[in-house]
Amino acid sequence: MPTEVLMPKLGLTMTKGTIVRWFKSEGERVEKGEKLALFETEKVTTEITAPVSGTLLKILSPVKSSVPVGQPIAYVGEVGESIPLAATASPAAGAAPAPAQAASAAPSPMASSTADVRATPKAKRLAAEKGTDLTRVRGTGPGGMITEGDVETAIQEAKSKTQMGLRVKEIVPLSETRRVIGKRLNSSLQTMAQVTLVYEADASEMVKLRESRLPEIEAKAGVRLTYTDILVKAVARALREFPTMNSALEEDGIKLIDEVNIGVAVATERGLIVPVVRNADTTDLVGVVTAMKDMAARGREGKLTLKEVTSGTFTITNLGMTAVDSFTPIINPPQVGILGVGRIVKKPVVVNDTIEIRSRITFSLTFDHRVVDGFNAAEFLRKVVEILEDGARLVETAR
Repeated sequence: MPTEVLMPKLGLTMTKGTIVRWFKSEGERVEKGEKLALFETEKVTTEITAPVSGTLLKILSPVKSSVPVGQPIAYVGEVGESIPLAATASPAAGAAPAPAQAASAAPSPMASSTADVRATPKAKRLAAEKGTDLTRVRGTGPGGMITEGDVETAIQEAKSKTQMGLRVKEIVPLSETRRVIGKRLNSSLQTMAQVTLVYEADASEMVKLRESRLPEIEAKAGVRLTYTDILVKAVARALREFPTMNSALEEDGIKLIDEVNIGVAVATERGLIVPVVRNADTTDLVGVVTAMKDMAARGREGKLTLKEVTSGTFTITNLGMTAVDSFTPIINPPQVGILGVGRIVKKPVVVNDTIEIRSRITFSLTFDHRVVDGFNAAEFLRKVVEILEDGARLVETAR
């Protein structure tokens, strides 16, 4: 009896995964533990390996198909073994193409007419009524069969080629990552009482620290020290003094988390990812820089592990490099706070009744008012600023 290859469940919130690539073609020999496919979730891109040694008898889910967790995506066994009827009904053309062709998930152009395409009776009837070419519709049913819903989707996509009387240049499909990011952020705003505090601080000591430590850090870590790295240390120290900001709200109460794990938002072509610096309060500055360099690089390649993007207790998002001064960051649940960081800019300020040119930076702290009172949130933000503005304390914090 052949063995099912299932879409795995990587975390409590994962409901489905999207096939990105097949490394093997039907009929190829595979060994137990050898990588079979690459799939994408809302957080990571990872591999599915062969559960047993044998031949890849059948591929059920082509590239770009979205598969619920626990559903079979392929069968591995010995040549001649029978597989379930639903799988055998799927033609080879509906399976994922060979690795060299795996980038395309379009239906096979060999189907010369609607009658040649595998589709449900309702799908064929709707296609005939609307004049839809079934050879241009991607099926999501068992074995790639086209369903009535697939035809309806194709019809809507065709209609959306024009919006408000304007020509649409291109429709960019939502990736699973972008789709889930949207759902999570929308849910975050709907379920939390989010309030944002804005504070302009003096960044002079932070600038001095970066300039003084830059050569040493670059020599040790092989990468340049950033202001975000310094902020990770300052925020981690402040969180130790304000444990409510380092908590999670669940049904049974507010859970104060003993670890201080700082997530840092990183923009990639796949969307926003938030790799986590674990135990940031006890990790030295070189360790923070090294961890961020490694995770940012692997994040852009989609190679972060689930633990590296799900264990954060607080998040920092820095848009300073884009010349943004302040913004309203959205909390990443179940965390209760996120610190937005703007650009550093020189401004004239009054110091001891005289005007001086100082480096200034703006922070935007969004917090969940269900868990944290406004006064406590303001005190936490002030503590972060005090650490950054006090040269001696900042040097000690960023050891």
